[in-house]
Order: sequence, then structure tokens, then C-alpha cells
Amino acid sequence: MPLYEHVMIARQDLSNTQAEALIEHFGTVLSDNGGTLVDHEYWGVKTMSYKINKNRKGHYAFLRSDAPAPAVQEMERLMRLHDDVMRVLTVKVDAHAEGPSVQMQKRDEREPRRRN
Repeated sequence: MPLYEHVMIARQDLSNTQAEALIEHFGTVLSDNGGTLVDHEYWGVKTMSYKINKNRKGHYAFLRSDAPAPAVQEMERLMRLHDDVMRVLTVKVDAHAEGPSVQMQKRDEREPRRRN
């Protein structure tokens, strides 16, 4: 099955447990449609570059999935209809990276930037 990575931004007035419940809810949507939620990370409340629906901040979550295309389409459709979800980005990848995402790594664990 194809591999996908999703980033979701939820409203800032949700609690942390409500934001993580959203992640679990959409993971069950994937599993109900024949896919699996491989991994998920809750990145916390972060400030956005610009306002979305009059919100300056949002709960960010990162999901890695192994699912057929119809399951991903159904999950995205339900995310767009959900009142608490402001934005969703889905990217098809060849392979999932091992370990935590760059957002969750500490600065000293990251690879140094290239110098020109």
C-alpha cells in the first residue's frame, strides 16, 4: 500500500487531550477503511505565520499512514468537514523516515546545515 504523511492544524482553544483525541479519531477512520496509522506525533501549540479563521495559534499533529488512496481521501474529507480542524496537508512518500520528525528532534541531534 502507498505511504503517506499528514500534517494537521486544529483550533487553538482545544485542550491537549482533545487534540490527541482527534488524532486517534482519524486513525480509526483510516483503519476502518483498510489502512493503518503507522505513527503519530503531537507537536503542540505553535504560532502560525498568518491568521487562519481568526486564530493565531494552532495544535499541530503529524501522522504517518500506510493506507489505500480511498481511505486517505475519506480521512481528508472528514478532516475538512470537522469544525476543529483548520488545515490539512497530505504528501505521498516513498518510505517513512526512521525516528522522530525534524520538528521533534533537539537542535543538537539535527544534521548541520549546508554551507555554500
